Amino acid sequence: MSLRVLPFVTAALLSVVILFMPRSGVPSAPFGVDKVVHVGLFGLLAVTGLYARLRLFPLAVGLLLYAVASEILQATLPIDRSFEVVDIITDWVGLAAGTLLHAWATSARGRRQRARYLRRAADEDS
Repeated sequence: MSLRVLPFVTAALLSVVILFMPRSGVPSAPFGVDKVVHVGLFGLLAVTGLYARLRLFPLAVGLLLYAVASEILQATLPIDRSFEVVDIITDWVGLAAGTLLHAWATSARGRRQRARYLRRAADEDS
């Protein structure tokens, strides 16, 4: 197994911990933070999956299904969590955002912009 897969496996394990933690273990947070966590988590899964060189279509389908399955399981497992359609939608938004971020980061334009930024930062440090 390639080391490129390790970040994706780590993100997947993190998602299991976050999505299936009993309500009693979930820290209280301001309204909306839950949705930010969903977007960030599925964005991370998308970016690390693409970094691992998983093919986009199977990765996207798998993550779309994982989003739905996780909500169903949250409602059916004895962890005092509920099914929320909005969470599924925010998971899908995170998937899309992560896919677009990876596409930008690996594009020629993205590489040029990062190189220019790093040169500027190095010049400021000097």
